[in-house]
Amino acid sequence: MENQLFTSLFSLEGKTAVVTGGGGVLCTGISCALAQAGAKVAVLERREEKAVAACQKIEEMGGQALAVQCDVTDKSKVLAAADKVMSAFGKVDILINGAGGNRPQATTSPDLSFFDISDEALQQVFNLNLTGTLLPSQVFGRYMAEARQGTIVNISSLTAFRPLTRIPAYSTAKAAVNNFTQWLAVHMAQEYSPSIRVNAIAPGFFMTKQNRFLLTDEETGELTPRGKSIISHTPMARFGVPEDLISAVLWLVSPSASFVTGIVVCIDGGFSAFSGV
Repeated sequence: MENQLFTSLFSLEGKTAVVTGGGGVLCTGISCALAQAGAKVAVLERREEKAVAACQKIEEMGGQALAVQCDVTDKSKVLAAADKVMSAFGKVDILINGAGGNRPQATTSPDLSFFDISDEALQQVFNLNLTGTLLPSQVFGRYMAEARQGTIVNISSLTAFRPLTRIPAYSTAKAAVNNFTQWLAVHMAQEYSPSIRVNAIAPGFFMTKQNRFLLTDEETGELTPRGKSIISHTPMARFGVPEDLISAVLWLVSPSASFVTGIVVCIDGGFSAFSGV
């Protein structure tokens, strides 16, 4: 009986999931976990080869996956991707808005002051993180509205709560993602169906290809000054790993979270809770 209860609460059998940015380190892990829970998974990526690689991992585990090339900042391409997903799977139950990231050109440094960051660099970061969350939510959310059920999980960041030095555009964009998550949760529940839920996760510092050499020295592997500062402000005294995100995402998209909408779950080892004293 206990196993049946667990299965009914967390199973995604019969569900179809779309994961944008699904070929990245963190979202590949999420995509694989969704498949292991029973979902068919469409992996959307700007670079098709990354989507294909993620799908190969899913298929090696016995799952069903679809690789789709897509630029989430271009609505026409998101619409085209949705056509492919609907043609292959016939519906969309879950959307993970995982596409995002920062740009060196939008990061302050000794060589680039805040006052000299170009409007183009700022817009690129806003587009990738905010527009790249809004547009898939519009396109795939419409199918959920028509079906009167579904769940969306946005990927925010701890920097939405505690802005980090050097990354003004990224911090601002992720704060906007939090606001949009709450707005869309209310809108979908009130205007379409209370069975459409919208939440977000806010990862802390995870060791990925994008930030590995910001956190560790490329030659020695030792922590950089920034890496040491992060660890000293993380009560759990480590960086996150992809597995740390998976259980939270599976909870949010599963029946076990059927009364949960409009929240942002911090997965940061306590970083956002620590005052530094």
